[in-house]
Amino acid sequence: MSVHLILGGARSGKSSHAERLALASQGPLHYIATAEAGDAEMAERLERHQAQRSPSFKTCECPLALPEALAERDLPGNTILVDCLTLWLSNCLLQTPEIWPDYRARLLAQLLHTQANILLVSNEVGHGIVPMGELNRRFVDEAGWLHQAIAKQAKQVTWVVAGLPQKLK
Repeated sequence: MSVHLILGGARSGKSSHAERLALASQGPLHYIATAEAGDAEMAERLERHQAQRSPSFKTCECPLALPEALAERDLPGNTILVDCLTLWLSNCLLQTPEIWPDYRARLLAQLLHTQANILLVSNEVGHGIVPMGELNRRFVDEAGWLHQAIAKQAKQVTWVVAGLPQKLK
């Protein structure tokens, strides 16, 4: 059906915007959460997100196997919200960096032929200085390339700043 990429900085309102769009759609709602609780503060954040999330969503915790999770839910009429791609990218680069190109290719292939409506939330991280450290630079590069590839395929792309969605495509 369609892919909608929703980009923004930290605390820009991109996740809230994506959730509002999903809740306004018809049919089954799926929420694919990619974050992992690596420490107590992150565990607290995740609990807050889960408590605030509408019970209308069927939630799947999916730190790595995103293409497979999308494929399992890829049915006409379904709306799938993925939050967020940059956390998924981080998980992949930290746990299985050698297979990142394969994960990326599988995700792009899944999105190209989707039957569901997919909302992809992601952090735009390319507005700052070039980070120090090889892994940090690779993360910024890979995020930028992933966003470009998805934006090329997506029917819609939205940039969210201060809670205000701006249509890019």
